[in-house]
Amino acid sequence: MAAVLETNITEYPLISRGKVRDIYEIDADTLLLVTTDRISAFDVVMPDPIEDKGKVLNQITLFWMKMMEDMVPNHIIATNVDDYPEPLHKYREQLQDRSVLAKKAKPLPIECIVRGFITGSGWSDYLKTGEVCGHKLPEGLQESEMLEKALFTPSTKADLGEHDENITLDKAAELLGEEMMRKVEKLALDIYTRARDYAKKRGILIADTKFEFGILDGELIFIDEALTPDSSRFWPEDGYASGQSQPSFDKQYFRDWLVKIGFNKQPPAPNIPEDIAARTRDKYLEAYKLLTGEDLKV
Repeated sequence: MAAVLETNITEYPLISRGKVRDIYEIDADTLLLVTTDRISAFDVVMPDPIEDKGKVLNQITLFWMKMMEDMVPNHIIATNVDDYPEPLHKYREQLQDRSVLAKKAKPLPIECIVRGFITGSGWSDYLKTGEVCGHKLPEGLQESEMLEKALFTPSTKADLGEHDENITLDKAAELLGEEMMRKVEKLALDIYTRARDYAKKRGILIADTKFEFGILDGELIFIDEALTPDSSRFWPEDGYASGQSQPSFDKQYFRDWLVKIGFNKQPPAPNIPEDIAARTRDKYLEAYKLLTGEDLKV
């Protein structure tokens, strides 16, 4: 099966074509979420796909959501094309293993980020202020150092092509209400802790991750993607040392290549050489195998 850069399903309205996902409205209560092989970096979508990337992201999300079902319900209705509405069956090759039928929820207006290690924008903020999203941190932390306790550090949701901005818990409470903010904070930290402890046994350190939650019938549910190489930083435990940046199983390798070639983080993005695409694909597949113990069926 060739890579899927985008889908064009004519039987249902396309309501969103994001950095990675194509979303169709099946009916008033149901969405079709298709995880394509598009790759973005620095909020810019690349012109070329990474083959099988969408399948990896979708299958890892299903793996984690099932693991967390006792903590929080999720939006999944069906994952097999045989169980989709009949008009979708002719798109089986494009949809199988990279799509879900999902309940339509109202997404929360924040990104729910949890940081277990100091890296990325959190490291940059710490160097400037000694804080991350209003959390005062000890002096003398090193880059990539594990934090004494994981932090809930929400951010705004930016439009496509714009950058999310870190916000304080007080600002998140303004957007959500204090009670909901505290509920989301606890849930995000609990999910991260379980995932971190599981992944560590598999040789992966989850440095940080981003969750999406929504409201359905007054209940908080898990939506979008969960603990994937696109929404998280995965580091190999073997060889980990603080005081430096880390090799990774996520798309940091791809970002590093863009930095090396001098990409200015603005469209148009460069074409991806075959060897970079193949190496990036290998990293996604490796992350899947380490987490699940199985090779992805591609």
